[in-house]
Amino acid sequence: MRRQGFVVIVMGAVSLGVGVGCKSSKTAPEAPPPPAADAGNTLRPVSSFASIADEKARSAALFVEAGRVISHPRCVNCHPADGVPRQGMNQRPHIPAVTGGPTGHGTPALPCTSCHQERNTPLVGATLRSVPGNPKWALAPAEMAWVGVPLGKICEQLKDPARNGGKSLDALHHHMAEDVLVGWGWDPGPGLEPVPGTQRVFGELIRAWIDTGAACPSP
Repeated sequence: MRRQGFVVIVMGAVSLGVGVGCKSSKTAPEAPPPPAADAGNTLRPVSSFASIADEKARSAALFVEAGRVISHPRCVNCHPADGVPRQGMNQRPHIPAVTGGPTGHGTPALPCTSCHQERNTPLVGATLRSVPGNPKWALAPAEMAWVGVPLGKICEQLKDPARNGGKSLDALHHHMAEDVLVGWGWDPGPGLEPVPGTQRVFGELIRAWIDTGAACPSP
């Protein structure tokens, strides 16, 4: 029984150091997400943009709305340029200090799977309520960096196969609308604010943006 208690203490200590992308936090947990009825936590439907007569302007407006997901810290935190994942709504550097390594899955000494499993892991504690998890957990390549990048520049990046993982716009839509790692943003686990809306509405916005010419807002 004494050994079991020791294991629990060790695992608790490890858990306090994790969060997004082998992420951690030593501060108080983030506030729980607002109710679903809160307009700040929803996405406008595609139909609400129909009154914008100019197709290019409508396309850019659709991307701005989708950008509320793309630019949310839940997504941006895993898209750094320096290989260091970020944590929390204030996008602080990961604690403990880790990097994505050459593959985005951590280093041999400390792979992301040391802490992040295939699903969110609830915790019992005052400082961290869960450890994020997903079967595809990884840090995005540096060419897909979003931290500190204006939304208009992210838009241009997403359209560039050299900087979006070689995806066509149709493949990009499938990624945004169907990928389970993208979908994690709406179910990040207790203590973490989810991205706005639903993956279904987000996917519809991306589809409508593409169908109207994939125009980008000003940087």
